[in-house]
Amino acid sequence: MFLNRPLLHCAKRLHRMLIGAERMCMPAPTIEQFLEAVTTTVLANERWVPPSDKGSLHIRPLRFGNGPVLSVTPAPEFTFLIYVTPVGSYFEGGLKPINLVVENVIHSATPGRVGGIKAIGNYAGIMKAQAEAKTSGFSDFLYLDSVHNRYVEEVSTANVFVVKDNTISTPALGGTILTGITRKSIIEIAQSQGFKVEERLVSVAELIDADEVFCSGNAVCVMPVGNISFMERREEYERVDLWCLSSSTLH
Repeated sequence: MFLNRPLLHCAKRLHRMLIGAERMCMPAPTIEQFLEAVTTTVLANERWVPPSDKGSLHIRPLRFGNGPVLSVTPAPEFTFLIYVTPVGSYFEGGLKPINLVVENVIHSATPGRVGGIKAIGNYAGIMKAQAEAKTSGFSDFLYLDSVHNRYVEEVSTANVFVVKDNTISTPALGGTILTGITRKSIIEIAQSQGFKVEERLVSVAELIDADEVFCSGNAVCVMPVGNISFMERREEYERVDLWCLSSSTLH
């Protein structure tokens, strides 16, 4: 995130970390501490940065509680660290369109809990559905809201965008999906190019009827969706106009 994107994105990620820290009763580093930690770690691992056409250096900040306490209560001590690793494409096949399956039994988050922050527990709950999706030959799965079980929320580790004509729709931020930094950048890019962007409830029916679908995230960046399976139906998407625009601009 530091090497091939504006430094401003580091500040945006720290802001998101501050929100998550407050929700989880954890202290957080200052912007100066955060940037120094990122810069120092990246420079110390400069030899591991892959060529830009081969991959990138993934940067991951972590905070966790530690100390002599066993009860369900905020920890007395906390550790903040940065680790980096060279990565290629998040999905096998590089930038080839991925295939998704809609999961309508397992849900990632419920209103009022921690689905809107980057908490590790949010990922633990979706591992079974993700493993089953990959065993069945899918790249990943897309889950629905836990209240109505009919509105699109996210791919397991990415935000999702649905395109119809000149309108781009993406699930609204309501506390159950992550406030994606790449998501926000895509919205700004699309609006600057004259597209209408709607942040709202997006139904499965709209997903199936879309002209184009793509997803975004820190590790995923921007990835086109080739097809989506739901129940007994499989919908193919051939258009990749918005994915191409977003991907080329972000890089």
